[in-house]
Amino acid sequence: MTLGLIDLPWWGYILVTLGLTHVSIAGITIFLHRHQAHRALDLHPIPSHFFRFWLWLTTGMETKEWAAVHRKHHAKCESSEDPHSPQVYGIGKILKEGSELYRKEARNPETLERYGHGTPDDWIERNIYTKHSAKGVALMLIINMVLFGPIGITMWAVQMLWSPIMAAGIINGVGHFWGYRNFQAEDASRNIIPWGILIGGEELHNNHHAYATSARLSNKWYEFDIGWMYICILVFFGLAQVKKVAPKLRLDTAKTQCDLDTLQSVISHRYEVLTKYTHSLKLTLAKEVDHLKELATHHGVDRPTLNRWVLADSKTLKEDERAKLSLVLSKTTTLDKVYTMREELMSVWQRSTSTKDELVKQLEDWCRRAEESGIEVLQNFSRRLRCYA
Repeated sequence: MTLGLIDLPWWGYILVTLGLTHVSIAGITIFLHRHQAHRALDLHPIPSHFFRFWLWLTTGMETKEWAAVHRKHHAKCESSEDPHSPQVYGIGKILKEGSELYRKEARNPETLERYGHGTPDDWIERNIYTKHSAKGVALMLIINMVLFGPIGITMWAVQMLWSPIMAAGIINGVGHFWGYRNFQAEDASRNIIPWGILIGGEELHNNHHAYATSARLSNKWYEFDIGWMYICILVFFGLAQVKKVAPKLRLDTAKTQCDLDTLQSVISHRYEVLTKYTHSLKLTLAKEVDHLKELATHHGVDRPTLNRWVLADSKTLKEDERAKLSLVLSKTTTLDKVYTMREELMSVWQRSTSTKDELVKQLEDWCRRAEESGIEVLQNFSRRLRCYA
């Protein structure tokens, strides 16, 4: 018999607990992540303050701290300064101590000063949510006990553990370690599964790192982002305004020359360009598999390692790895050409000092050399690249 105001069957308590935790996840992904950290959408004061209040009750997290730590994660991703990279700390540490790493970085005044700009700084934030962050979760415990009796303590414990495990552990850990990639982003981000429901759409983490300021995390037709569904509902009722979503690639098959539109499209879709180019590298690798196996063994490199080196961004390889890879590639003209031209293509959007006209000329020169190479995968890739509009 319950000692609370609400009496439910056993499965009712489970459903209510899952519902409460899901509201917290929605608050994190919509308010903290997409609205505050990335400014991908504007929220009406009603849902904005509701999420602030709810997260104060269920997590005790401060908006400025969360936004600052997450922005630094993007700015320093997979480096020694990344607050929570499994590539640096190891997947085990992130899964077990992800929330501790977050709290450690949140106490860094330099992080808050540099990355915490533009977050709420009104009276209620300064005097209640920030000043008394622990009192919110204590109030949630009291509310649960009053409503549900002793079982409310268990429900509260699940609420307190849900966000650290799902956000700090699963997203920051698994989302940079296991899964599939739609885009060849400059980090190790992965989409965990194509249906972002349990963690509010954050399961589509590779999509997010490719287009960090997009309010929609789904990209392919088969992907579902429940957080985006909630945003669309808010937009329908005039409670939100989307500022930016990931651009959709358009192709103009009549184009035969690179122009400013081509350049801008290539830069906007650079991770998709790299993903498609990586497919060309895989095809070339497959054609030269027997020859490469012998070469790699001769230089003390096993086949899986060679594959990983060829497909990886050269900046992520150690100096000795690049040296061994260079030795192997020097003996295979076709693969060496395809690999080298990928590095040259990447330099088009990495040359920040060049003018737009210079970059267009460099892109056109790259396409011309690709089509004159006599290598089919390069020729096909270049002809498609010219069609970007």
